Formats: sequence, C-alpha cells, structure tokens
Amino acid sequence: MAALNKKNPSILNLTNLLDTKVRISLTGGRLIIGRLRGYDQLVNIVLDEAVEKMRDVEGGDFYALNGMERTIGLCVCRGTQVCLVQPVEGREEIENPFVDNDDDEEEEEEGEEGEGGGGES
Repeated sequence: MAALNKKNPSILNLTNLLDTKVRISLTGGRLIIGRLRGYDQLVNIVLDEAVEKMRDVEGGDFYALNGMERTIGLCVCRGTQVCLVQPVEGREEIENPFVDNDDDEEEEEEGEEGEGGGGES
C-alpha cells in the first residue's frame, strides 16, 4: 500500500488541518464550514458539524451571503466540486488590491479645485 501512495500522491496535503474548522468553497458558490475529519487523494472531504452559509438568491445577488445558515452535520464534499479549502482560525480579510480607489480621490480633489480656483486670474 505504501508503494501506491508514493506513486500516486494526493494533490493536496490537508493533514495539518485535520480536526480543525475549515471553510470549503464549492463550485456553484456554495460555502460550507465544518470540522475536517478526513480526505482522500481525490480531495473528497469529510466534514463534521458542517453548516452551509446561505446565499441571497431571491435578492438577485447570487454571491452575497444573507446571514442565514443551514445545519448539515456530517457530510462528504465531492472532490471535483471543491474549489477552496481554508482554515477558519487565522483567516483575515485584506483590502482588494485590484479595486481602483484613486478615482474617488481624484473626483474629490477636482471638486475642491473648482471651488477655490477663481482667484488666480
């Protein structure tokens, strides 16, 4: 059996996340949070105490969370559907570097220049 593992290693090493809370993002936008109990070389993931964060489908924004949860319990996330696995603890949201905030600042500066620029003639 050891020779098989050397020949076909898993594409993802999650051993350091076993028995910790993780966030699993699935294709289609589903988000599941639970305690990682196991996984295999195809990244099929077993979660315990799993909770699905519900999306705002009725509001028209399919990617916005509406704050509601659905308790699942013990579940298996199929590896072909898994997009992202991340620990819940130690996760921190950062500012998006791709959002251009300079446009807002330039508009404010242009408004200030237009008000006080009449005395330089």
